[in-house]
Amino acid sequence: MNNEELEIGKKYQIHSYKHNHKIHRSWDEAVLLEINDDYLVFGNNKTKVIESDGRTWHTKEPAILYFFKDSWFNIIGQLKENGIYYYCNIASPYIIEEGTIKYIDYDLDLRVFPDGSFKVLDRGEYKYHKSLMNYSETLDMILKSELTTLIEMVRKKELAFKHSEIEKYNEIYNKIK
Repeated sequence: MNNEELEIGKKYQIHSYKHNHKIHRSWDEAVLLEINDDYLVFGNNKTKVIESDGRTWHTKEPAILYFFKDSWFNIIGQLKENGIYYYCNIASPYIIEEGTIKYIDYDLDLRVFPDGSFKVLDRGEYKYHKSLMNYSETLDMILKSELTTLIEMVRKKELAFKHSEIEKYNEIYNKIK
């Protein structure tokens, strides 16, 4: 699906897979807020999440989600009571099929706090899955390079990492809802 077929205000689902193509997690709803050449911006709030083992839960706060066409990560800005937090997944670029945003999650995550500090998460899980699912050396290099790129974006407060951007998209989301 190309960007011309996308529709602002339309609800999409999100499916996260692992490298072995098995579903990892899905989200019931993401509302398309903006279409750019390099990325799409979505919003959701208290959306249902289904884990691969069938457990379900709901997100607790509004979130603004950035999915990239060519970058190997996605960014979720979470509007919590005490500030904007970010959860970033090292993941394949997105595709959209049948109203569903799809990507492969590669375990490594970056948690960014309201003050701009950050922490890399799940290195052990990454190492385990890299061995189990035979990630190639090329893929390993790409993923580690993209993590470095993501950290640089945080440090420079680029794109989603400007709190004003998340607040702007949250206002758009609230108007559409």
